[in-house]
Amino acid sequence: MLARPNRLTRGTDYKTVVRRGRRCAGAHTITYVSKTADPSSSTRFGFIVSKQVGGAVVRNTVRRRLKAVCAEALAELPSGTDVVIRALPAAAAASFGDLRAEVSRCLARRAA
Repeated sequence: MLARPNRLTRGTDYKTVVRRGRRCAGAHTITYVSKTADPSSSTRFGFIVSKQVGGAVVRNTVRRRLKAVCAEALAELPSGTDVVIRALPAAAAASFGDLRAEVSRCLARRAA
């Protein structure tokens, strides 16, 4: 579970990361990574899971899996990083291992 300081909550923050962040696309997700102006701020994550992914149960399952992956990767990312992960419709059928591998690859590539 991600603590409150590690979550993006405002719509403007989501827009900023998606528009200005570096993009990494995979088969199940699109990951946007952006550095903040304050390098001492905590790493924050946001998730976009639309109705195209599936019904409410499927969307929440995908979101919980992505949150678990990001909680694991939290220690590896530098402070002052904002990340938004957009789930694609294929994420509904993806296993946890597939999502973990894809997101970890994108975070390692973009956060470096």
